[in-house]
Amino acid sequence: MAETTFAAPDFASFLGLDALGLTVTGMRIDGGGALVECRLQVCEEDAFCRVCGAQGAPVGTVARRLAHVPVGWRPTHLLVRLRRWRCQGCGRVWRQDASRAAAKRARLTLAAKEWAIRAVGVEFMSISRVAAALGVSWHTANEAVLERAKDRLINDPGRLKGVEVIGVDEHVWRHTRKGDKYVTVIIDLTPVRDRTGPSRLLDMIEGRSKQAFKQWLQERDEDWRSRIEVVSMDGFAGFKTAAAEALPGATEVMDPFHVVALAGDKLDECRRRTQRETTGRRGRKDDPLYKARRLLRTGAGLVSDKGWERLEQLFADPHNTPVEIMWGVYQKIMAAYRAKAPAQGKTLMEKVMQTLTTGVPDALEELKSLGKTLAQRREDILAYFDHRGTSNGPTEAVNGRLEHLRGIALGFRNLTNYTIRSLIHAGGFRQQLLHP
Repeated sequence: MAETTFAAPDFASFLGLDALGLTVTGMRIDGGGALVECRLQVCEEDAFCRVCGAQGAPVGTVARRLAHVPVGWRPTHLLVRLRRWRCQGCGRVWRQDASRAAAKRARLTLAAKEWAIRAVGVEFMSISRVAAALGVSWHTANEAVLERAKDRLINDPGRLKGVEVIGVDEHVWRHTRKGDKYVTVIIDLTPVRDRTGPSRLLDMIEGRSKQAFKQWLQERDEDWRSRIEVVSMDGFAGFKTAAAEALPGATEVMDPFHVVALAGDKLDECRRRTQRETTGRRGRKDDPLYKARRLLRTGAGLVSDKGWERLEQLFADPHNTPVEIMWGVYQKIMAAYRAKAPAQGKTLMEKVMQTLTTGVPDALEELKSLGKTLAQRREDILAYFDHRGTSNGPTEAVNGRLEHLRGIALGFRNLTNYTIRSLIHAGGFRQQLLHP
């Protein structure tokens, strides 16, 4: 085994103070935290007045207390002694420039701000936990994280470069009856299509209307909009209209998740209507239709032998014929999306649409309603098979991450803060934070 060599212990290097231009002169354990006394390295220009250029005379020091990166989860603060000078020409008084260690009037060192945003964006820590580790108030930690995120990540002019496929969906940002609780999230699906990485959050805007999405698109420059090839969305007509008007060269795609969900909802409506017509009441736990509600929504390839026996018994009752027909259409739609070849899936979906266009009895009202919706969004649904990999599934995944964020923070009251925190959490900045 090779012999390990060690350098002489250097407390300043261990704390990263040498990168801040600080020299350690003392330390003490103050309660549960550590207080490190430092001095700022003197530069030649510090001793000369920036107004008249005359040399200044030293007039003592002033102390500045800064929160630094915690060591062993022990809050570590720096007591930085800054030299003061008085100009011998104009009488102006100034102190050493400490911008290398911390911003003006800041409570945290630059290293502490970097640690805080990594703790939030990489380790998914709450602001309360970050504040406790730094030994500062919640508001101080929160302002530092938001400020650092805007300066380093969100305001980066290259953040939206390379976007060619976007997804749009609604998201509930707060559970309250007061005010608009919905926001529209825009996702970059280009890495998913190109198989180069996961999707990332581009922005979050208040409201879930056509106008909100259209205005966001129009605020982007013409060159960026011309590069968008595909817009993946759910069944909301407002998103489709906004994309068609603001991105005339892009293809609108209604993603498989929402098409299958739409067919599944119609299947549930048919089951509940059949239950009421047969028994005169809502389903109960021992009713065959109610007991099979989850089995009916299961793909045919995932149904067990016992499940098939239950389905055969259920469909043997002539009263359940509407449910059987609706179930068959639901399975055909899923089979179209699960086809190995896109051309085969597109053919299957076209056959389903053609079947539902004509010849559907009025008694099957849910099937007629489904056929009408599929006909209205025909081009958007079939476009998926020409643009595989543009599903809104990654968009739903980002929504799930935002739900996780809201749980960590125990809710948000300020939408601006929520937007910035969401971008830190799901904006694809992990590698950038890990390797600054």
